[in-house]
Amino acid sequence: MTDHDRAVTGSPPYRGRKPALHAQALLLRQEGCPVGEIAERLRVSKSTAYLWTRHLPLDPELVSRRRQAGQRARADAQWGAHRAARDAARTETVAAAARWVRRLSYRELVLIGAAIYWCEGGKAKPWRPHDCHIKFVNSDPMLVALFLRFLDALGVPPADRRYRVSIHETADAVAAVRWWADQIGVPPERFQRTSLKRHRPLTIRKNVGTDYRGCLTVHVVGASRVYWRVEGIMKGMTDEDPPHDR
Repeated sequence: MTDHDRAVTGSPPYRGRKPALHAQALLLRQEGCPVGEIAERLRVSKSTAYLWTRHLPLDPELVSRRRQAGQRARADAQWGAHRAARDAARTETVAAAARWVRRLSYRELVLIGAAIYWCEGGKAKPWRPHDCHIKFVNSDPMLVALFLRFLDALGVPPADRRYRVSIHETADAVAAVRWWADQIGVPPERFQRTSLKRHRPLTIRKNVGTDYRGCLTVHVVGASRVYWRVEGIMKGMTDEDPPHDR
């Protein structure tokens, strides 16, 4: 009996001769595959694939999801080589720049340290002009490490430094303290009580997951003169006359 005859009589086509292929065709159809794709994947004719699956209408939503997934897959394949080349170029550029820096001189370290503190640290306000203290807050371990090297260069003793982690209450605060302690080489016991930020359910945050460790605050006690020095360095860099770097 031909496929046409079976279609006319209503007999299940090929169910006896190709039960495995017929079952696969039904599964593919239920997953949203069109007849042409089923025929191609099972290596049968389109007419056979149609006769096997014509009683199963396609779910429009499932078809849309499959189409979107196919578009993403084609885009990934198209841009995969570009992304690989971009990532390789980035790695080489970063490594070359790092080799160019080599080792900072004392002057370079002090100038850079003062600049990053003036960007990220606490400063005296016009309404509190004498509130000159050193308090540096950041979530980037590279900047924190550079700031600590700056304190070393200025002769600030480790005993005068206080450390505190600020993190959202939904995160693992204990693990964050251990992570920061390992980053800066200070025992967790030396950290002050963690500052927990209240979670706001309506706020859509990106800083979530196991790699979220909050911010580290480095506070130097009795550091008014250090602050004055930083203020003077910044004044010297901005008030230079004539500006020799132009």
